[in-house]
Amino acid sequence: MIERNKNRGDDDFKDGFLWGGACAANQFEGAWNIDGKGISVADLCTNGTKSNPKRITTKIEDNTFYPSHEAIDFYHHYKEDIALFAQMGFKVFRTSINWTRIYPTGMEEEPNEKGLKFYEDVFKECKKYGIEPLVTLSHYEMPYELVEKYNGWASVEVILLFEKYCYTVFDRYKDLVKYWLTFNEINGGITKLGTVLSLGCVKDYNGPVVEADCSPQTRFEALHHQLVASAKVVAYAHKNYPQFKMGNMNVFLTSYPRTCDPLDVLENQRHNRVLNWFCSDVQVRGEYPSYMNRFFKDNDVNLKISEMDKVILKEGTVDFYTCSYYMSSCITTHDDVETVEGNLAGGVKNPYLEVSAWGWQIDPDGLRYSLSEIYDRYQIPIMVVENGLGAYDKRSDDGKIHDTYRIDYLRSHIEAMENAVEDGVDLIGYTPWGCIDLVSASTGEMAKRYGFIYVNKFDDGTGDYSRERKDSFNWYKKVIASNGKEK
Repeated sequence: MIERNKNRGDDDFKDGFLWGGACAANQFEGAWNIDGKGISVADLCTNGTKSNPKRITTKIEDNTFYPSHEAIDFYHHYKEDIALFAQMGFKVFRTSINWTRIYPTGMEEEPNEKGLKFYEDVFKECKKYGIEPLVTLSHYEMPYELVEKYNGWASVEVILLFEKYCYTVFDRYKDLVKYWLTFNEINGGITKLGTVLSLGCVKDYNGPVVEADCSPQTRFEALHHQLVASAKVVAYAHKNYPQFKMGNMNVFLTSYPRTCDPLDVLENQRHNRVLNWFCSDVQVRGEYPSYMNRFFKDNDVNLKISEMDKVILKEGTVDFYTCSYYMSSCITTHDDVETVEGNLAGGVKNPYLEVSAWGWQIDPDGLRYSLSEIYDRYQIPIMVVENGLGAYDKRSDDGKIHDTYRIDYLRSHIEAMENAVEDGVDLIGYTPWGCIDLVSASTGEMAKRYGFIYVNKFDDGTGDYSRERKDSFNWYKKVIASNGKEK
């Protein structure tokens, strides 16, 4: 019998386990138009709430708040923030490079030196404290001019532009960065929310991000272009920078059949194949899985995959697998069921699980289950590069933030990872999401806080950007120092 969250080992996490935290450039850097930076898709996304979805606009509107423009101003606070990460004992810091800092429109012949210098300074600051940068090349930060000209990743021309950008930063940071991820939550492009965030297939669209859509044909053509682009830059890195370790990044949307009805089981299998396995099957195994043939046929998708594409995909497989994990849901063929929210996609309510303030189901056992499924399938090292609890953080009477709820969430998920390791999973790192408060990608709000560090910045644009340690800061410091033993 399986016992929930019971760890029997004394030293489950290997020596050198990469403890750290994760952020994304568009959600915490700010300085959106400083030092030559161009406009990204994120810069045209307004703030929102759980009940009032954020919008994407085709131009900057007067009297409209765009949270990425300032975010938490990591651009001017990076030394202070990295010093705080070092105090926690971070071994690794996952961040991203904003494409528009390097090539403001994505189409320039020469890169922007001020943008290159900024990230060089950030990575050197990490190295000063012995922190290994883990860098995502594309994390919801597509140049908006590529949306206007090409409808984002719908056009094959974007592949060459992405390659140029990647090869530029590879060369510049070859002595500073070892671990790279190509596309953040690449399979998120399958979801409706991914139309804006991931694919950028929103030419001339003005409206709620959650309502932006494109045809299945356009969606999977865009995804194919991303998969080819990922494989090309991975193969290039392997050939020219053998010291690099190249990874993928999937949003893992764990789901269970709602009932033991065989139709529910089959529907959950179909759901998992398309949403959770398709992109990583291509990135890890180097070819399109046969089960997608049925899906493409049923959805009138006709992809033109050349023989050269097939060679590229096979030659550009990744060295390690990474994922985000926040919640799980259920899948059913039955009607009259209650639904819940989730990261990029919701689902059917699981009666055995509690939910967060944003309606995301809390399921640490699902992380253990998912890690085992992933490792059984691929047999390559795994990192959990996003995991965390978005919550309303309120000051207590003593003026401090006692976020025991966040500690409880993270503790239970670390225990789940311990059990996964004991189950045989080769887990090499963990970077909880939003290690410092930042702008929520899904809702565009600051009120949904994830960090160990509180940032005095608010949804009305006010705040002095000062940083404060929450209770979870010192708790996580002990976790890292004890290699997960003290929780």
